[in-house]
Amino acid sequence: MCLIAFAWRANPHFPLIVGANRDEWHERPSAPATWWTDHPQVLAGRDLKAGGTWLGISRNGRFAALTNFRDPSDRKSGAPSRGQLVSNFLGGSDSAHDYLLNLQKEAFRYQGFNLLVGDGEVLQYFSSRTGSIEVVPAGVHGLSNHMLNEPWPKVENSKSALGAVVGEEVSEDARQMAIFDFLSNDAAVPDSALPDTGVGQEWERVLSPALIVTDKYGTRCSTVLTMSSGGKVAFEERTLDPAGKVSGRVACHFTKLA
Repeated sequence: MCLIAFAWRANPHFPLIVGANRDEWHERPSAPATWWTDHPQVLAGRDLKAGGTWLGISRNGRFAALTNFRDPSDRKSGAPSRGQLVSNFLGGSDSAHDYLLNLQKEAFRYQGFNLLVGDGEVLQYFSSRTGSIEVVPAGVHGLSNHMLNEPWPKVENSKSALGAVVGEEVSEDARQMAIFDFLSNDAAVPDSALPDTGVGQEWERVLSPALIVTDKYGTRCSTVLTMSSGGKVAFEERTLDPAGKVSGRVACHFTKLA
């Protein structure tokens, strides 16, 4: 993922609300979200090149999502796929904190990343940039290709849009539609507001909207996930073509296992 806006315990009826965009090269093969045959408890899309995933949830309510940390000056050759960091947590049984404690020892092997993991009791954040584990406080948060809640325009805009519907007594469909709306925002960001992450101004412009559209690289899918206080999970993933148009949908509802 390259943009995740999420509300953690900001609504008494929905402890977890997530809207996320996955940005990737169009040539990299991937499969839409489904229940995995090799890990039947995992619902997620799949990177067909390395076998991992970018965001998913398990039948017992374990949640994980990952973004790359953008720093072209810090590249490692032969690094393992970061997608396994998500799938290993979803398919495992360690608490969020224990999982990240173990990851601290291995994080140096990977390209830069940010990881969110939740075990139903706590949601925690780890960045390979700092090596520290943080408990995510209740509220509305945003994560892109830098630190949690880094004030990039698309992070701030997405947090604001999500915050506007988190506390409202709206239907599930209306909330979902509002989240997909801000995930599809392709409005350009003024040059004066662009971050400087080392990729050059032209690419900073391309990467600045929530929805990225180019013929070679862009937003490949958008996902909205909610979990109610009663354990009901609603998951919808929309696959996007290189023009940014919806080309496929996967929707799944289930009640998490106790």
